[in-house]
Amino acid sequence: MPLSLASPVHSELVIKKSRFIGCVQAVADRAEAQQVVARLWAEHPTATHVCWALLAGGQSAAVDDGEPSGTAGRPMLEVLRRQDLEGVLATVVRYFGGVQLGAGGLVRAYTDSVAQALLKAEKVPITRHCTASCRVPYALEGLLRRELDAHGAQLLDVAHGDDVSVTFSLPDSALAPLRTRLNDAAHGRIAWTTEEAHGEP
Repeated sequence: MPLSLASPVHSELVIKKSRFIGCVQAVADRAEAQQVVARLWAEHPTATHVCWALLAGGQSAAVDDGEPSGTAGRPMLEVLRRQDLEGVLATVVRYFGGVQLGAGGLVRAYTDSVAQALLKAEKVPITRHCTASCRVPYALEGLLRRELDAHGAQLLDVAHGDDVSVTFSLPDSALAPLRTRLNDAAHGRIAWTTEEAHGEP
């Protein structure tokens, strides 16, 4: 089961006079990650690098920010992948101390910065939710609403026309039992229209 983080967690390493300030935190997408990085530059205007890695499905990223290619962003991303995380941003602010670390030293420094922050982080499971829509005759609206409540669904939209159209969100695992219960109770008079999956901690 993929995991997210309950709150941001920081780490700090000093290696051969270079200072590495790490942070891991949950973010929704690449746009939010870039806002966090921009904020870090504002907070650390004299830093040498702000490297980052984002694990967020199709929006994942690994940014070396001027460090030798493959020595910062990608190793940070690998640390996140090994922890089965999703929707998580790792950032490391580096203040150069005047001593070159070499490619191997950089990989270790950036990897350790992220790993140390993750050691202190509280991981929370991501519950997969889905959004579903259906249409029912007016006579079945009360039954539908009762069953949605019983299955922990959140009502998103109700439209009254020739029949009642309802859109709701609920945990993935609850959808199949709900559909079975409603189809049995309504004797096939429910028309299912859409389903769409999404995740949230």
